[in-house]
This record gives sequence, C-alpha cells and structure tokens, in this order.
Amino acid sequence: MSARTPNILWIVTTQWRASALGHAGDPNARTPHLDALAAASVNYTQAVTPHPFGPFARAAMLTGVPSPENGVRDYFDPLPPAARTAAHDLRDRGYATAFFGKWHLGKRAAAAALVGEAHARTVVPPEARGGFDFWEGFESGFLLNDPWLHGTRLPVPVKFPGYQSDVLAERAAQWMAGETKRGPGNWFCVVSLEAPHPPYDAPAAGVAPRDPAAIVLPANVPRGGEAEAKARKELAGYYAHIEATDRAIGRLLAALPSGARSREQGAGNEGRGRETIVVFTSVHGDVHGAHGLFRKGWPHEESVRVPLLVRVPGLAARKDDAAVSLVELKGWAERWAEGEPANGIEGGGLGIIRPTYSRISMPSVVALPHQCDREWRGVRTKTRKLVLNTDGSPWLFFDLEQDPLEMKNLAGDPARAEEMVELRWLV
Repeated sequence: MSARTPNILWIVTTQWRASALGHAGDPNARTPHLDALAAASVNYTQAVTPHPFGPFARAAMLTGVPSPENGVRDYFDPLPPAARTAAHDLRDRGYATAFFGKWHLGKRAAAAALVGEAHARTVVPPEARGGFDFWEGFESGFLLNDPWLHGTRLPVPVKFPGYQSDVLAERAAQWMAGETKRGPGNWFCVVSLEAPHPPYDAPAAGVAPRDPAAIVLPANVPRGGEAEAKARKELAGYYAHIEATDRAIGRLLAALPSGARSREQGAGNEGRGRETIVVFTSVHGDVHGAHGLFRKGWPHEESVRVPLLVRVPGLAARKDDAAVSLVELKGWAERWAEGEPANGIEGGGLGIIRPTYSRISMPSVVALPHQCDREWRGVRTKTRKLVLNTDGSPWLFFDLEQDPLEMKNLAGDPARAEEMVELRWLV
C-alpha cells in the first residue's frame, strides 16, 4: 500500500439542506464545529444529491450508480445483495471497513409504522450490509433518541440510551481508536446519522428548540398562512437538532487519530493514524415551506442541494463551484485509496475533468404525506435547472443565477425554449 494512502471518514446526515449551516450564511444555524471543518476543507458550494429521498440517494452514494440502475426504484426496495459498494472496493485495496448508524437499505415491512421500534429493530442480515467488514446500526425508525443497534458484535438489537448522534459518534470513535491501535493499514468508516430528520419535536440532547417567531425565513416561504406557521414550528426543532448533531460531529472529529499520536506509537502504526480524509454531507434536504411545500422528493434547491465538505490533509481550504453529486463519492474514495487524494479533489473527483452539470431525479413516487407527487428527471448547472416530467415535457425551468430562490418558473417562456433544448440533451 502506498505511503500516501489515507484513512477515509464519511459523515452522512439526513435532511440537512446545504443552506442550513453558519458558514453558509444561515442566521438560524449554530454549527461552530462544522464551520471550523469548512474553514479547513474544500467546500463544494454547488453539490447535489442525485435523488432527494433517502434510500435512492444512499444506494447511489454507496454504489456510485444512480437509482434505479442500482436496484433501488421503490422506497421499500432493499439494496440488492450483489450490489458492489465503496466498502467492497476499499476492502479490495486493503482497507478495514466499518459502517455505523442508519442503513435504510434493508428489507423492511411496508405495513409497519415508519416511526418507532418496528423498523428500528428490524435486523439487517450480514449478507445485506453492503460488504462492510464491521457493521453496527439500524434499518430506520426515526428514533433520534435511545436508538436500537445491532450488527457485527450485537446479534440482536440492543437499546442504547442517549441522543442518537452522540451514541453513534462515540461508538464510531471507539472503533477508529481500536483500528489505530491494532496495527498497520488503513480504514474506511461511514457514520450515518438520522438527524436532523423529523420528528422535529423530539428532544435534541438538551438543546432547546428555537423560538418559532424568531426563525428567519427565506422569501420563497409564503407568508401569513398555514405554510409559514408550519415552517416556523418545524424549523424551531430542526435547528435544535442541527446544533446537537454539530456538537456530536465535533466530538467525533476531535477523536480522530492524529499523525502525531501515530508517530509516538511507532512507525508500525503510521498507516492507520497518519492522516484522515473527512467528508461531511447529507443524503438530501427538506423544503421546509418553500413554495408552500414540505419534506423532500421535490426538485427545488432546498431538497436537492446538500452540504459537501471534504477535508484533505495538506490541501488548502477553498470554495469550489464544480457541479458535483453524491454519486461521485465512491469514485473519489477509490482514488484516495490508491494514493491520489489531491488529484482526486482538484479534478472534482474526475481526474482533469471538472463536472459542469449534475443529473437529478426521483425514480418513483413515495406515497407518504407531503412528499413529491410525481416522478421526474432533470439537470442542474450552477446557473440553470431543468426538470422534466416522465413524458419528457418541461415541468420546471429556473434561472438560478437571477432567481436563486426559484420564484419564477420559466418552463413556459418561449424566450427560453432554446436554452431548454440544449439542457435536455444532458438529462
């Protein structure tokens, strides 16, 4: 293995939209730890999820293949056991691999309550855990407190008291410390956090909900009616969970093995603790009342745009407006594992090619309250977004440069017809 190969840590959250961070300018967000991470990272300011819904996005991120080509078309489709993930590829490159937290890619009962212990205690069998050597998590259930965990060292689900983000960060930190002590080699670890996913009124590790009246809303949330009231109420809890999870992530980052510690422990441990590439992102956002809509699945910025911070030891921090997508993370990890972290980042993860557009889609309708009511596919550049219906007709077209809040749909504007024709070739 090359002396340049790093450890790789993915921190993946759920429903954390790109704008909901202090360093992104959100006055409601208290995120000092992630702000500090951003100050030392490549901040991909135009990053998107390929699919703004959990299972589809998770499958695409782990396999590097968009849905439904990866086998996940329906909300309840499990990831096929034969699907090749980043865990398989990094294990082939000599990495120890581990997964902690929300899986949401296993076989689960569609008739069971989505929120609660039924899905939280659903056992994901070893052959359905994406090829990770070590796996400790839960299928779903949306229990932001007192999670049930099972896996490699827990044959049956066990309830762990505490805030979910804190529990998972602590257990992942213990695993990383154990790998560092165990001997030479590198590790790849995914920490998958459910927060800040609803229920937004769940306790947030002692962080009090914001005052709904004090929440600063963007102009695309309609004022004076039900949408505003609902948005304020939900965002009050949303930002509490963001603050609590930021703290948990801060503790996880502080627990990372350092190069100095490895040198003190001797040359034999340099590979496991020398340096770690850290990736922070979310599988999708939440519309939170924009355009009078809620939740995800929608092609709007609040749903599709996600934070993406990549801290590479020795690489200068900067903002980058490349049109990157979570579907590219697997390929990046493979390049890093082959000892080319800087080249992978500088080229947007694609060698010397910098992507100028990202494909986005919803492969099926998820029949849950407030979610998007149709299948769609589209393309997003830094300045434009075109979204098509299943019959190929334009549904939405936005000039993001002039209209970042997507207040004016230009899909029916004859003056924009040529632009839409050009973008259709990229969908």
